Amino acid sequence: MKKSFCLVLILIACIFITSCSSEKQEINLDANRDVVKNYHRVWSNGKVTELDKILAPDFVCHFINGIEWKGIAGAKYSISSHRKIFPDWKEEIVDMVSEGDKVVTRYKSSGTHQGAFEGLDSTGNKVTIYETSIYRIENGKIAEQWGFPDALSLKNQLTKK
Repeated sequence: MKKSFCLVLILIACIFITSCSSEKQEINLDANRDVVKNYHRVWSNGKVTELDKILAPDFVCHFINGIEWKGIAGAKYSISSHRKIFPDWKEEIVDMVSEGDKVVTRYKSSGTHQGAFEGLDSTGNKVTIYETSIYRIENGKIAEQWGFPDALSLKNQLTKK
């Protein structure tokens, strides 16, 4: 009886140990949040060379207004182009939520309109909008982004006199 009881305990211990050492990659939520913070920092400072450390090579960005870009080169071009139009563009994270391989940020974006944007010549208007983005993290880098800017508010601020 004691031998059977010991075998059962050993079996339970083996099952417990094997279930704890799952082959699933453990997700580091702090690291995921940090990579997203760094991405917002690049939008704010324009140092697009840092994207090589932040974005996956096959990165894809989808914006609700139909804009999409792919790869690190696409992100570098988009950020650089945007900062030519709004040279003082700044993104400030207001809220951040992370779970699994996803990070969501709500952030305040601001800048001064200094170049042609969506058919509108430079107005010199200072704009502030709120945006939300969902990021999918893979192997410590951002693999995908879905962006939801407040485009109506941006347009209203750019067309006001």
